[in-house]
Amino acid sequence: MPETNRRILLARRPKGAPVPEDFRFEEAPLPELAEGEVLVRHRFLSLDPYQRGRMDDARSYAKPVEIGGVMECQAVGQVAASRDARFKDGDWVLGGFGWQTHSARPGKALIAIDPQDAAPSTALGVLGMPGLTAWVGLKDIGEPKQGETLVVSAASGAVGQVVGQLGKIAGCRVVGIAGGARKCAYLMDELGFDAAVDHKGDLGAQLDAACPGGVDVYWENVGGAVQAAVFPRFNNFGRMVMCGMIAQYNTAAGADAVGAAPGPNLGPVVRKRLRIQGFIVGDTGWKRYAEFRAELLGHIAAGRLRYREDIVQGLDAAPDAFIGLLQGRNFGKLLVALD
Repeated sequence: MPETNRRILLARRPKGAPVPEDFRFEEAPLPELAEGEVLVRHRFLSLDPYQRGRMDDARSYAKPVEIGGVMECQAVGQVAASRDARFKDGDWVLGGFGWQTHSARPGKALIAIDPQDAAPSTALGVLGMPGLTAWVGLKDIGEPKQGETLVVSAASGAVGQVVGQLGKIAGCRVVGIAGGARKCAYLMDELGFDAAVDHKGDLGAQLDAACPGGVDVYWENVGGAVQAAVFPRFNNFGRMVMCGMIAQYNTAAGADAVGAAPGPNLGPVVRKRLRIQGFIVGDTGWKRYAEFRAELLGHIAAGRLRYREDIVQGLDAAPDAFIGLLQGRNFGKLLVALD
């Protein structure tokens, strides 16, 4: 076992879009285990848009990463040493471990995963937080019904691709919004969406063609111009599931900034009796993880649910990959593979 833990720290708070100088590499001794703790050797790290918010010292639903603190993320790894009788060397586990090669965590904070069910990396994507986010938000807020039209922004990403396929399983007409012809083709040819809209083109004209009967459910990952284009096309009693607003994450004042990004006129909310609701997957999602995992494993086994992973190699690659994530460079669920 190596004698050091390699990790990436938050060197300073970004001013706008993150740059490499906002991160710092460090080597530290391996943590010593207290009773009930487990030493985990990380195998895959998850890079997700919400981590941008953790870099700001702004009021939010979770504490920011401290300057000099390890960058936050979920990870999958294997037990390297254990002082918890429930875990033995080599067991695969899921937890919040951070951008580092090793961590010590209480055994009660870990979720055991079976690599025989699916590749361990999927516990960070389709069978992890992004998939759980899609499942909870669509089930609890979107409430898709047979014959309705569901529009999904950032549809080729880790959350969006699951949302769209769950919508198809529910009997919806599914329209995905993505950036570029390659991603749009993936939505239709691989995931079975009914239509794809390239946000780099004329959004209004493309949405009119793809949604001739209007929009019943809109899954919001982006905000900004995409939201403004979808909103006027809502049908009566439409539902907007507010999952993310990546278009404004890099604003100087953070995601809560007033006027940080253009938005639609909300007047039709009353006339059309629309529901707009945000949610945090941690509020209720993890309590239902076993139900979620069993359901999605069934869909995968039956060929109803596909997924795509975008994997970069090595801890050193994490900062640049994360910066690219916020620019839309990734294609699928973005992961860092560690040796």
